[in-house]
Amino acid sequence: MLNIVIFGAPGSGKGTQSQKLIDKYHLTHIATGDILRAERENHTRLGELANQYMVKGQLVPDDIIIKMLEELIVHKPDNVGYIFDGFPRTSNQGEALDNMLLKKDTDITVVLSLEVDDKYLTERLIKRGEVSGRNDDTEETIKSRLQVYYRQTAPLKDYYEKQGKLVRINGVGTIDEIFGRIERVVDKINY
Repeated sequence: MLNIVIFGAPGSGKGTQSQKLIDKYHLTHIATGDILRAERENHTRLGELANQYMVKGQLVPDDIIIKMLEELIVHKPDNVGYIFDGFPRTSNQGEALDNMLLKKDTDITVVLSLEVDDKYLTERLIKRGEVSGRNDDTEETIKSRLQVYYRQTAPLKDYYEKQGKLVRINGVGTIDEIFGRIERVVDKINY
């Protein structure tokens, strides 16, 4: 199986590059935000539990997210692999993901870290906010989101680097240029 974790700061292009990876390698997209919304809309037991935190604007605890993902991954019919977008965010979640995949006799193949300078990220997000009308793409909010990203993911990068799975990708350039860098890494591993 080809199992990819993609992460990068807000505005680094994770969503765009994830879709290109899905299209080329036929991976199943695992995005925790989508899963949480689906569980809540379907009124599942875990969805109702998660909703108690979401309505208060609180983060859903790791154990709830992990249980949702485990049900999805362990009980999902065989496929060629997964792309994890937005999960894991902490070392504890990374360990939990490793354990989940072990139950399917697989593991994380590669962790792609889209590296983009903060100044460039801020410019991208402000521009995105102007185009899309998103009011959460202000300079102050962006700065706060970047701080949270660095605080949460720095230990996770170390976790995967120690496993020899972390690959830093230059996230500046056109969408196709960046994807070309990703393809070279994935194709070398996958073939």
